[in-house]
Formats: sequence, C-alpha cells, structure tokens
Amino acid sequence: MPTLAIDFGTSNSAAAVLEGGAPRRIALEAGADTLPTAVFFPADGGRMLIGTEAAAALIEGEDGRYMRALKSVLGTSLLHEARPFGGKRRTLAEVVTGFVAEVKARAEAATGQRFARALSGRPVHFHSDDPARDAQAECDLHACYLAAGFEAVEFRFEPEAAALTAVGLARDGKLGLVVDIGGGTSDFSVFRVTGGQVEIVASHGIRLGGTDFDQALSLAEAMPLLGLGGQLTRTLGEGLLPVPKAIYVDLATWAKIPFLYSRDTERTVEDLVRHAVEPEKLRRLETTIRERHGHALAFAVEAGKIGANGGARAGIDMGMIAPGLSHPVTPGALAAALAPFRDVLRGALYATLMQAGTAPAGIGTVVLVGGSSLMGMIGEVVSEVCPGARQARAQAFTAVVDGLALASA
Repeated sequence: MPTLAIDFGTSNSAAAVLEGGAPRRIALEAGADTLPTAVFFPADGGRMLIGTEAAAALIEGEDGRYMRALKSVLGTSLLHEARPFGGKRRTLAEVVTGFVAEVKARAEAATGQRFARALSGRPVHFHSDDPARDAQAECDLHACYLAAGFEAVEFRFEPEAAALTAVGLARDGKLGLVVDIGGGTSDFSVFRVTGGQVEIVASHGIRLGGTDFDQALSLAEAMPLLGLGGQLTRTLGEGLLPVPKAIYVDLATWAKIPFLYSRDTERTVEDLVRHAVEPEKLRRLETTIRERHGHALAFAVEAGKIGANGGARAGIDMGMIAPGLSHPVTPGALAAALAPFRDVLRGALYATLMQAGTAPAGIGTVVLVGGSSLMGMIGEVVSEVCPGARQARAQAFTAVVDGLALASA
C-alpha cells in the first residue's frame, strides 16, 4: 500500500507519492503543484470549497465564510470551539479534517491508488517554548488525518524532509543548513551529505512566518487608516483614551478574521465611532467589519508586502473599504515593519548552530526553502549569521513534500 506524502502548510499544501525512487507531485488543482490552504463555506449550505476555488468565491463576493491559516490553530482551544459555518455549527477541527479528506480524495482520483497511510510534515515546533501545546498540536493534526480516512499517520520535521532534497546543493562531507520559512513557522536543520546520503545533525524551529510579516505590515501601514493609534473621548470625565488595539490585531491575523464577523463586534465598533476623535477613520473600520472586507484587506496587505519586497514602491489597495483609499508601501516601510523579526530569526539560527555543535564558519551551504524565504530580509539575516556560506534555493514551495515522498521509502 503506497504512502501519501502531505505537506499541510499554513498558506499552501501539497501532496506527492514515491514512484521509481523519485517524488511524483500530485496536482491537487489543475496545473498546480500546490494548493492554497483555504476553505470557503457558502452561506446557503453548499459544499465546502477549497484552494483557489475558495479564494475565487471570496473575491467574487459570494455570501459565506472564508478561512485561511488553519494550521495556526492546532494545539489551541479555538480548534474545538463550535461556530456557525455554512448553515451549521462546526469546529475548526472538522474544517481541517474536511480539507485533509479532500486532499486525500483528489490524490486518489489523480493516481488511481488508495492511500491508507500518510507521511505528514510538521514544524519542529508548532508553538515556541510550550511543549504541552506543541504536543497537543501534533495530536490534533493526527486525529484530523484519522478522521479524514487515513488508517495510519506518521510525521517528519519539515526542514529535515527538505534536507533530503538538498543532496545536489550541499558540498559532500560539509555541513549544510536548511532555512525553511513558511506561512506560520520558521524551521532549521543542520545536515551533512556524505556519499549521497543525508544525515540530520540538529533541528530547531520557532513560531514565526509569513502571516506574522503580514500582520506586522498591516498594523504599521494599513490599520492606522482604520483608526489604530487614534483617540477616544470619555463618556464621563475629561481627557482622552487610546483606541483599543485588540480588534486591529485580530483583523490583521488571518486565522482570526472570520470570528470578528459578529453582532457583538459590530456593536463594539459602533461605540468606538461615537467616541472617536477622528470618526471618519473608525467608520472605515465599521465598514470593514459590517461588509466583511477583512480578508480582502489581508490580501491587499500581502500584495503590498510582495511588491515592496521586490524593491519597488508598492501599495495597499483599500478601495473595497472606501473608493480611492490606498496606502503606499516603500521598501523602507516594509523593512521598518519587519525589523523586530530580524533579531528573533538571528537568535533562532544561532540556537540551531549551537545544537549542532558548530560555529557559523562550519556551514558551507544554506538552503532556503518555503514561500516566505523569498523575503529579502531572510537572505540578509542568513548572511549576517553565516557570512562565509553559499546560499542556494531549493524548490521554495515543494521541497518539503518532495522530501516527504523520499522519506516514505
């Protein structure tokens, strides 16, 4: 019975199988090696849409509930809270299960094979510095795989899987370092290639990824146009109060956006508008919540991040909230928003090298993996820590699933 390799990612997922000793990626969508990890539940109770179909339904304005970054809720109580989605109450665990079940069904349809076993990638740490929650996250994902129809599931650290694909990138007998920056986590493995065989020396990871970069840019550049940083008058007494930040943090967090669409949130924002020193900005927040523009705004922020990362002046198009509303994003503004993460990443890299018992000079090649590794900041931090290492790029979005397929042997 063949094993299905699955890279269940925060932003994108992929599946592969080993054929003739080599990975064969399975197109879960027509002409694509990866599938956006996103779902959409039509309000009329129609079938759950996944991947680009889910995003298309959102963009086309269909009435329903869109969700992304499902992986980030593993190991949290939010995963098991029942909420109304698509005409019935469901838990996010059921949503993850439905997504995995659809991946399984599509892989079986594409290959003509039945998959009872899965080898799934997982970050080194789902949750940094919280072993209990980290263990719970794997248990949660394991349960979802079983509920989706798999009879057996095993897990492998994502950077260790990616290292298996680096045989042709690293120098034989020398230490290499995988830097895997995904949508929700950053993972690192020191490895050695000897005679075509990969030995894992040490692995480490932190809960930091592309969705955190999106959140930081959104809070710094987009949310002030919706009232973040503003002031409120007091109902009683004199003086001013700051506009509460919590609602903006949730609005800038992919996994929490759907839960803002409630009458309780609308009432809270209505009260903020009444007391705002700059009510026109808070009315934009009101429009965003009432008309459910949170995900469209998040996509616009992500597009601004990608554009500015290319070294050009980009922008965050907020025309869905108010006609003509937009905000420029320069490379400098992006760098300022992401600056706090540089030390975090630098510290994680040094921690990985310490676990491996090697100095930075001992690393001959750094292999960059994961969609968020395309951010210029990542290469810069790697150069600061390992200035003598050669940087090489694996397949950013598929190195992990390719490695999982190889490991399934």
